[in-house]
Amino acid sequence: MSDDVHLDPNVPGNPAYHFTIVPAGSPGAVGWTERPALVPGAALATQCVHAGVQPDPAYGAVMPPLYMSSTFAFGDICTNAGFDYTRSGNPTRAALEEAITLLEGGGGATCTSTGMSAVIVALNLLPHGSHLIATVDCYGGTFRALEHAKAAYGLEVTYLELADLDAVKAAFRANTRMVWIETPSNPLLRLTDIRAVSSLARAHGALTVVDNTFLSPVLQQPFRHGADLVVHSTTKYLNGHSDVVGGAVVSAPDQVAMRQRIQSMNNLLGTSQSPHDCFLVLRGLKTLLLRMRAHERGAQMVADYLAQHPAIAKVHYPGLPGHPQHALAKTQQQGFGGMLSFELADGRAERVNHVLRTLRWFTLAESLG
Repeated sequence: MSDDVHLDPNVPGNPAYHFTIVPAGSPGAVGWTERPALVPGAALATQCVHAGVQPDPAYGAVMPPLYMSSTFAFGDICTNAGFDYTRSGNPTRAALEEAITLLEGGGGATCTSTGMSAVIVALNLLPHGSHLIATVDCYGGTFRALEHAKAAYGLEVTYLELADLDAVKAAFRANTRMVWIETPSNPLLRLTDIRAVSSLARAHGALTVVDNTFLSPVLQQPFRHGADLVVHSTTKYLNGHSDVVGGAVVSAPDQVAMRQRIQSMNNLLGTSQSPHDCFLVLRGLKTLLLRMRAHERGAQMVADYLAQHPAIAKVHYPGLPGHPQHALAKTQQQGFGGMLSFELADGRAERVNHVLRTLRWFTLAESLG
């Protein structure tokens, strides 16, 4: 038996299940009076399988039902069953939000229609006239969103190598309200010391946002290092099947009020994720740990091979001892991840195209996971 399986509900920290016994054939004939609350001591593999899952109180279904309704009936003018309109909230989406909250160790998650909508929701938390510090090699979609906000709304943005803490410290202004971190970055796999940068941000009254898409909560939990918000493209590793687009914004345990602001902004912008897509991501989470470990093993093998290949000039992968932030990766992360990039010794376009044409198991397409 795995050491993360506990059967005694009387042992502190173990999930306890409570049946309600009611007459056969009556509504709720099989029901749970209490959600099996996962606790910090539960192993991550257990949390991936059980997070956000509550057996259906009506029929005992072990997976959350897919609530495709656009609207929900009120009992009277002031009373509903917790939901009124799916853009504002939906039981299937709520199950996924709870699962992501538990896996990240956060205070609350909000699921959005795409990864970019998660970025936009987070940026819309900024007041007018704000200054933002961002990693210089951030994801292209994030960069375009920041540049649009600069031109259209007057957002001030400073792009920096966030590994240079002196430069980060010098970049803060009186109106700096947010620091945007991608670690590892896309596509150069550069790392940022989350704890060091978030400490600087907090001292200046700014929020620290970490895009955790490249590692997932299996391999990195930014809230442990002082982050205020975590964003995800759930399209990628969290879903893991290339059949959904989605995103999430997660607030820190000490930023519970922030979750309400994020939910309100998501509702206002109309960027809520559909129930069907939430259902698929919730399915993907069950194999997240297994998939991330497999991705990491494969990436390490490919990186080791490429690092010795005469046609390769440079490999960007934190799992290589020669990576400039290999030591930081070992302390900040719980693994090196499944993403890498490399540079050809002969970087001419025709050579690059030849390499891409001869790949067998790698699809020339956007996305990952």
